[in-house]
Amino acid sequence: MEEKVVEIKGLKKSFGDLKVLQGVDLDLHKGENLVVLGKSGSGKSVLIKIMVGLLRQDAGMMKVLGQEVSTLNTKALNALRLKIGFSFQNSALYDSMTVRENMEFPLVRNVKNLTRGEITKKIEGLLDSVGLPQSINQMPSELSGGQKKRIGVARTLILNPEIMLYDEPTAGLDPITCSEINNLILEVKERFNTSSIVITHDLTCAKDTGDRMAVLLDGQFKAMGTFEEVFTHADDQRVKSFYDYNFIHS
Repeated sequence: MEEKVVEIKGLKKSFGDLKVLQGVDLDLHKGENLVVLGKSGSGKSVLIKIMVGLLRQDAGMMKVLGQEVSTLNTKALNALRLKIGFSFQNSALYDSMTVRENMEFPLVRNVKNLTRGEITKKIEGLLDSVGLPQSINQMPSELSGGQKKRIGVARTLILNPEIMLYDEPTAGLDPITCSEINNLILEVKERFNTSSIVITHDLTCAKDTGDRMAVLLDGQFKAMGTFEEVFTHADDQRVKSFYDYNFIHS
């Protein structure tokens, strides 16, 4: 039996009359890349915010690494968040800091008693792992969009997270850079033994990075399985039209 690092059952969330999640069931297994597909406004981000305790569900269960998130106090929630790496859509680098300082920030803030040498070694190792060792003293303004994404991923990895969350990792990037980021997501899984949720509406990203897909429509997962299973056997016309829009009209 595969170990579940995230377990979601009957999850519901509304904002006033707007029903965003309407009874969602989902599991993330250890060592798996799970892609959550959906159009803008489908509830993908709400799902992630509940996972890290930024929002609370109206009903249902959200267990992360064996803990029901909604029952955790502030201290326990903060401890859990340190085990979850969040790669933001815009990379979320501090413009006034060098790459080194951006990488140092979460490390110095959360890990005590590290020597200057240990910090530098860890930063250099992670920059090397994302193919950007030479950028350590650069400012974010000197980096391309793809380089910022890579640095953002490296900074996320600095606290050795067990779970990685990628929010639209290929948004706004050219096709070649998209391919590089997709490969990086696969390399991170292999090298750092992470379990990942990749939120995207880019089907090329989904196909290249995902072990499994889950398609979120109208607040529920309407299809789940491998890329071929989801899109070859899609009974729901909306799942098929999602594929057509990405691959025929783009």
